[in-house]
Amino acid sequence: MIIECLKSKIHRVTITQANVNYVGSITIDKRLMEAANIICGEKVQVVNVTNGERLETYAIEGEADSGVVCLNGAAAHKASVGDVVIIISYAQMEFEAAKEFKPWVIFPDTATNKLVK
Repeated sequence: MIIECLKSKIHRVTITQANVNYVGSITIDKRLMEAANIICGEKVQVVNVTNGERLETYAIEGEADSGVVCLNGAAAHKASVGDVVIIISYAQMEFEAAKEFKPWVIFPDTATNKLVK
């Protein structure tokens, strides 16, 4: 049996930009993507803690150590600069393997979107 499980989570980052005039996606600081093991083009769910909106899009890499978290295209209407969001990705895996799997979960500083050491 295959089930879908949490693979990666960037817990509580702040939207720094919203760009309606873009093809689509969410731009995420490269360091956050690396720490959460999210790759460019990977499908992610964005959960807006501030207003309750949820959406699915794909991740694109932003400048490393910039703190950028930018919703692009139509998704930009689902959040405002300053909103706090959680970014989640999932993976499909065998049931028994899922029992042993440990997801990548990071807790950046919400004020700066930088990794906390």
